Amino acid sequence: MRTEEARPVRLEDYRPPDWLVEAVELDVSLHATASQVRATLMLRPNGSGAPAPLVLDGDALNLQSLKLDRIALPPDQFTATPNRLTITQPPQRRFRLDIETAIDPSANTQLSGLYRSGTIYCTQCEAEGFRRITYFPDRPDVMAVYTTRIEAEKTEAPVLLANGNLVASGDVPGTTRHFAVWHDPFPKPSYLFALVGGELAYVEDRFVTMSSREVMLRIYVEPGKERRCLYAMDSLKRAMRWDETTFGREYDLDIFMIIAVSDFNMGAMENKGLNIFNDKYILASAETATDDDFERIEAIVAHEYFHNWTGNRITCRDWFQLCLKEGLTVFRDQEFSADQRSRAVERIGDVRGLRTYQFVEDAGPLAHPVRPAVYREINNFYTATVYEKGAEVVRMLKGLLGPENFRKGMDLYFSRHDGEAATVEQFVQCFADVAGANLTQFMLWYSQAGTPEIVTCGSYNADAKTYRLDLSQTIPATPGQPSKAPMVIPLAIGLVGRDGRDLPLNLVDGRTIERSVLTLTKPSESFLFANVSEQPVLSLNRGFSAPIKLFANLDPDDLRFLAAHDADPFNRWQALQTLATRLLVDNTTALRANRAVREDPGVLDAFGVTLNDGLLEPAFVALTLTLPSEADIAREIGRDVDPDAVFAARTALRAALGEHLASLLFDHYRRLSEGGPYRPDAASAGRRALRNICLDLLVATRRPEAISIAARQYELADNMTDRMAALSTLSLCEVPQRTAALKDFYGRYADDPLVIDKWFTVQAIIPEPATLDRVKALTEHRAFSFANPNRVRALIHAFALANQKEFNRADGSGYDFIVDIVLALDPRNPQLAARLASALKNWRMMEPMRRARAEAALQRIMKAPSLSPDVDDIVQRALAPD
Repeated sequence: MRTEEARPVRLEDYRPPDWLVEAVELDVSLHATASQVRATLMLRPNGSGAPAPLVLDGDALNLQSLKLDRIALPPDQFTATPNRLTITQPPQRRFRLDIETAIDPSANTQLSGLYRSGTIYCTQCEAEGFRRITYFPDRPDVMAVYTTRIEAEKTEAPVLLANGNLVASGDVPGTTRHFAVWHDPFPKPSYLFALVGGELAYVEDRFVTMSSREVMLRIYVEPGKERRCLYAMDSLKRAMRWDETTFGREYDLDIFMIIAVSDFNMGAMENKGLNIFNDKYILASAETATDDDFERIEAIVAHEYFHNWTGNRITCRDWFQLCLKEGLTVFRDQEFSADQRSRAVERIGDVRGLRTYQFVEDAGPLAHPVRPAVYREINNFYTATVYEKGAEVVRMLKGLLGPENFRKGMDLYFSRHDGEAATVEQFVQCFADVAGANLTQFMLWYSQAGTPEIVTCGSYNADAKTYRLDLSQTIPATPGQPSKAPMVIPLAIGLVGRDGRDLPLNLVDGRTIERSVLTLTKPSESFLFANVSEQPVLSLNRGFSAPIKLFANLDPDDLRFLAAHDADPFNRWQALQTLATRLLVDNTTALRANRAVREDPGVLDAFGVTLNDGLLEPAFVALTLTLPSEADIAREIGRDVDPDAVFAARTALRAALGEHLASLLFDHYRRLSEGGPYRPDAASAGRRALRNICLDLLVATRRPEAISIAARQYELADNMTDRMAALSTLSLCEVPQRTAALKDFYGRYADDPLVIDKWFTVQAIIPEPATLDRVKALTEHRAFSFANPNRVRALIHAFALANQKEFNRADGSGYDFIVDIVLALDPRNPQLAARLASALKNWRMMEPMRRARAEAALQRIMKAPSLSPDVDDIVQRALAPD
């Protein structure tokens, strides 16, 4: 493990590589503890400048031999350390370099580079894993054509896979080994290299592209699990067709492969033609996966496939441009999901995730721009800001320019930069060119951190029949950026009349409101609407057209009206969320002052109106009945948060809502219980979601009949969605049915690690004092392993991220537990440890006593010897002064 202090890397210091690699030939001889890697690099100087040394990156490498133009290089002509290979005076011409290294895959607990997942050999090279395989200029702007030969024992690894197309295979004469040779004709950076070897089964299908080419599709899994990857295959085929239809992008190799492994630090990896997945995001059946699992599989399979063009064919010039591939591809997978399912439900889900993770990140010590200007450890910048906020920036481009210009801009980007390592500037310039637009100010979305705050004030003049809308924007200070310039804020708007229909939008000054979008570009602006026949209710930022915090002068009557009548489903949902959030924040304040919580029948009735609206999608109604989370409430409070008071306020409102709507909830639950066999489609999933939120609210009342219904649903469920929903809702009640269900669940699924992960999680997030000891005990359970990232995420991450009350215990013991785990994990898997340490990133939000204990916990990590750069970077930034 690297323990040296990571030096800051700055965008302003970028310079092109001194050396380029035209072609790479790899010969990898697999062995559990002594794999041999022979790499042949065809290098040439990049330009005609002053002679430059050849410096190749490494990480814990063991150099066996080095040849230049097939001749062994004398030791006095190079310097080799485990982390770097330097040839001071290489020939200033094209030459061949042969490097042989030795690797121990079984000892690679970091799961970066070449490692073993069980008995399967696999690789993970993003961001800097290829340097753990061989010495190389391991940066994304060095793109080469790869040919990979893999050799292994036939009994140990009968399947040998790499990027590209298979060009040769056979037995190694005189041995029990065999080989396969794969060639990828498309230049790619080293982070997209992949190799897999092991005993694997597969499902196979075919896809005919829009130019009538036939592509073989294979998904490889552990033998016996083939049936559980059929939905992933269906998702892949739908994604391939959608990308052709929506973006004109066709797949380019003869075969597309996905491999599912059980040990993986990430969700999935888009290696060219050979995607490697965490098996959690491939394996699914009605008996083992929930509707949410099916939906995530669909989205992640699509996301990784879409990278073939936005990430692979066009990659990023440097890691500062990470959002160019990730933010853009997240936007693409969100659009795919919206088209496959419900656009309104998808949008609400995306925004909920953005607010939960990215808004909090933007408001804390780890805040950074969508395109950072500096980093110390790149693994720590695979963040919600780069991914989700990066997607929102692309979405705003579409909103500002319109669908037609957006498609033209994407087409130009693909044609202009195919085969290149591009920058954000080059991407945005394509849209400026096709639309004739000046997007200079828009670029601030890539360089300024922080969530813009928009204050609105609307007033109606009945005599003049005008409506005045005053808008102002501020962007809070963030680390390294104390002051901000005004942003381009596209605000989709509606003025809603008494009958629920939108009124015409006509500005007095004659300016055109294209696509009902106002664009705020100054610190403050006013817009005056003419011919407004009646006092409207303002509906602003429809569809969440900009990732902002909106403060509007809407009273409860306005919000209830929008919740019932707004033509924009997102703002209809938002109105109910705002009503509930205001009440929850007020009640949290009351509880901290030892006052009783306030019930608001108007708020409860507004939820009932939505539940009773038979024209709404069940999935949408389910989302509206889901109260703001404890994290949402804490984010709204901002500072001096007391998690116990937040939890008590939300618990009281859930119970009040369940009591107020009990009759309606029982009716809906019974009606929605009637159905046929399980299907994972959106409509069926929506009905289950509404049925289960009805059950959850009923159980929140602690009515015995509701608890009995939940126990019966658990016992009789014919699918994992309904069984887990019942188990989750029972887990919130300290009743015998909970104990029985938890025991039964483990007994049913003890042999299925992915399902047992659900069992770990449901226990980790029970908001009661016994949970911390329960989680500690579960770390000793035979089904748990600190070596497997899925197990750690299911139990430890779930406790730290999804159990606000018990993680933030007033005595600090929740923080101490997480610190102990971080320090134990760091030497083995720094990436996993760093992500867990980031659970403490928003410690300054807490009330003084918890704040002091969280700071002490971070200080304990900081004082530990030999921290990895990953963890050290997180903790240093978390502790940096405001």
